[in-house]
Amino acid sequence: MAIMSDVWWRNAVIYQIYPRSFNDRNGDGVGDLSGIIDKLDYVASLGVDGIWISPFYVSPMADFGYDVTDYRDVDPCFGSLADFDALVARAHALDLKVMVDMIWAHTSERHSWFKASRLSRVGPHADWYVWADPTPDGTPPNNWLSVFGGGAWSWEPRRRQYYLHHFLPSQPKLKLSNAAVMAALLDIAAFWLDRGVDGFRMDAVNFCFHDQQLRDNPPWGDRPRTASAQPLANPYAFQQHCYDKTQPENIAFLGRLRALLDEYPDKTSVGEIDSDDSFATMAEYTRGSDRLHMAYAFSLLTKTFSAQHIRTTVETLEASIGDGWPCWSLGNHDVTRVLTRWGGANAPAAFAKVLVALLGSLRGTICIYQGEELALPEADVPFELLQDPFGITFWPEIKGRDGCRTPMPWTANGKFAGFSGAAAWLPIADQHRERAVDVQEKSAESSLNSYRRFLAWRRQHPALQQGSIRFIDAPDNGLALVREHAKEKIIAAFNLSAQPLAVPVPHGWQISQLSGHGFMEVSAGIQIELPAYGAFFGTVKR
Repeated sequence: MAIMSDVWWRNAVIYQIYPRSFNDRNGDGVGDLSGIIDKLDYVASLGVDGIWISPFYVSPMADFGYDVTDYRDVDPCFGSLADFDALVARAHALDLKVMVDMIWAHTSERHSWFKASRLSRVGPHADWYVWADPTPDGTPPNNWLSVFGGGAWSWEPRRRQYYLHHFLPSQPKLKLSNAAVMAALLDIAAFWLDRGVDGFRMDAVNFCFHDQQLRDNPPWGDRPRTASAQPLANPYAFQQHCYDKTQPENIAFLGRLRALLDEYPDKTSVGEIDSDDSFATMAEYTRGSDRLHMAYAFSLLTKTFSAQHIRTTVETLEASIGDGWPCWSLGNHDVTRVLTRWGGANAPAAFAKVLVALLGSLRGTICIYQGEELALPEADVPFELLQDPFGITFWPEIKGRDGCRTPMPWTANGKFAGFSGAAAWLPIADQHRERAVDVQEKSAESSLNSYRRFLAWRRQHPALQQGSIRFIDAPDNGLALVREHAKEKIIAAFNLSAQPLAVPVPHGWQISQLSGHGFMEVSAGIQIELPAYGAFFGTVKR
């Protein structure tokens, strides 16, 4: 029998779907909502609790949906509102919750609000975006930088002012301190809640407010820039982002959002955090019952990889988050696929198996990005086929996000890997075909079936779902932790390397090995003898 938490989202497993690349029913080479519906039985078979669908709103697709022109409708390339309603109905019939992206820090420059705002300093929408006068010499009002390269200000000649954009110049920043803007956004949220969505993933949630004095960001100087998720090839990493984001006003905004969500039974929210001290921000944004339900940061989404890094990351967050709630992931649509990022170009599928076991053993909600269950490596997309503006700008030092966004391989031998009846918007990697769903369905030991087995097994153990967490010492490349709840105390050990590893068992502990999780049984006496990429779970006798 599955162990239930007090609310569905605590300890849930959320499967992220990037709709452009999941499944294409209408055969135009771009995934769509109907295509998602066709594959919901597959998603449910993984044993996840819900899905998070990346943006599908009307958009010119300069940033592939994160530049919205109409928050209340579906872009025709993805289908229609009727398709979305059918998707929610089918997901709920399969006991899958549905979460959608809310992008409130900015819109597209083609949004009707911005079209009106840029025309004049007067009018109903004149103050809906962040505008600022130039300095006396005509330059931008401060030194803020865009995440996507260059300055964060663009000139509008009709107003003779600059507008702020944290990402592309075509993504002007909304002014959430304007009560009319806040009311409009909350009304949009209610529109989707009324359509049956179960929660929101809040994109760039700490970017929603900025310093009203427009003070310059200070440089990092000689201090290490480890707080930034951006590599040094991007000048954005050279600033301390004290003033362009993560402002105190965000707390009141989160309170307004939470109050709306509380009007609807059993809804949730998760915020994406990218700040100079993301753990402190996560704690602040999830504290109490009047802010976000949970949040995640980029700490386990960077290239930095070691057992010690993972342990330090989790322990640091656990020490600071208090009564807040974390959401953990090892990959998403913005970063190199974890198999390649942490395992290298030739990482075996066994590495993916141990990573999901580790992820599922942490305290918190977890997110799995589409294709991780297939142990997909990063696809190599040549420059001439790149679509991602971030990758195009910073090539070749940063190859962008297209390598993790290529289409799902459903069949190994299909002309377009079963994704579509036409050439896909991004190329399908040859090395993905051999790990296609139809191939892995046939093997009990495939990565796909290992995911299913482990996630089903995890549901049976209250300690892994609701327990406290603490780490115990392990050698290099090894991790060992203890999860404890009520009468159950589980020790879990992981070998993140290709060489056998022995993890010492604390003195006096008597361990009874657990089975059914999909990893081979190992010797466990005074130490746990782990094979390459092995994992061990056992109960500790009291």
